[in-house]
Amino acid sequence: MSAGAVAWVAIAIFAQESVWNFYEAQVPAQLREYLSSATLIGLIMGMDTAFGVFVQPVMGHFSDLRARHRFGRWPIIVVGACLAAIPFALIPWATSLPALMMCIVCFGLTANAFKGVTETLVSDYVAAGDRSKAQGFIKAGVSLTIVVSSLISLLVVDHSLKAAFAIPPLVMLIAIGLAGWFLGRDHARRRLPSQDEAEPGPAAHGLDESASPWAVIKDVVRDPSRSRLLLMVGIFCFAGMWSALRAMATPYGIEVLGMSRGQAGAIALPGAIAFLVAVVPIAYLSSRVGQVRAIRYGVALFVVGLLTGFAAPNAPMTAAAMAISSVGYAVFAVNALVALWNLAPNDRVLGTYTGLYTIASASGISLGPALLGITVDLTGWRFMLLNAAVFAAITFAVFTSLARRTAAARTA
Repeated sequence: MSAGAVAWVAIAIFAQESVWNFYEAQVPAQLREYLSSATLIGLIMGMDTAFGVFVQPVMGHFSDLRARHRFGRWPIIVVGACLAAIPFALIPWATSLPALMMCIVCFGLTANAFKGVTETLVSDYVAAGDRSKAQGFIKAGVSLTIVVSSLISLLVVDHSLKAAFAIPPLVMLIAIGLAGWFLGRDHARRRLPSQDEAEPGPAAHGLDESASPWAVIKDVVRDPSRSRLLLMVGIFCFAGMWSALRAMATPYGIEVLGMSRGQAGAIALPGAIAFLVAVVPIAYLSSRVGQVRAIRYGVALFVVGLLTGFAAPNAPMTAAAMAISSVGYAVFAVNALVALWNLAPNDRVLGTYTGLYTIASASGISLGPALLGITVDLTGWRFMLLNAAVFAAITFAVFTSLARRTAAARTA
């Protein structure tokens, strides 16, 4: 594993995610100037997730076609970053709702066009056995984007909103430009042996780099082992429950723990710290035990955290529960995409497989809060963590079945 290559890939993904974090933090407030309905604001903010479901698999497939060329996927990333920076920087200049919506739609489409491609860079510069380790360092860097976004909001927004919206895309362009310069200019020399030595033409399951995204999806669905489909179901479930827990944590603190809005909003901070501390060691440990088994243990830890919080509904224990559950989620964050890559028929469709990961996770993120919200309406806020634990237990069963199938496939 080249430390330099991992560092530059991490910087590119960090810069990209900094833009997304600031977008999620500040665009709802911008929409609030024109809309009073929280439902409409939520639907508009969810459009980028919907765009990703459709755009990322297509662009991932297109990037797979480019992966073996001189500059690899970098032209897509650099051009996409330049195009996405324009509507993002124009958001505070919009003086009407139609103009603001045009900026939001243009940003959502262009930013999703290269988001998954950037994440696939790990597979271009890191061998399969080291990808979990690389993901650990990258996820640790990505977790710092929340700090960057918060600092820009704290120090710049109240003084100049236009300057605040100009900083993240400027950082993104500089970072991606530097990463593309150092990695893209000698992509042909740096790319993995598996890419260089692979023979052109049909590959495993009849797929090669020219296979359309639809052909890849059909191959996943028709696979007799159902391993890849089952993994996508597990990704959907875990991403959905994590999204639901994050969305419901603040109202849970207000309704059950009697906290103020500010106190409840900070209840997830111990979890963020735990994630940052644990993610790199988890990455190294996962490389030894295997990605699917590691995720299964992570889901179990996630359930333990939820049950701990349910058993003792007070602020200290809830904070501890969030920390435990965050460590469990860190295991998933490091290994889920790598596990899906490992099940791909060959390295020539990894960009498309990143798109499949987006379909599963984005669908879960979109539906998870609503599903947990339904159970809260039925049972009350006091049982929210228990309800989430039940959903997570279903996820544990999915990954247990997947672990058995992958173990059986290895022995066969």
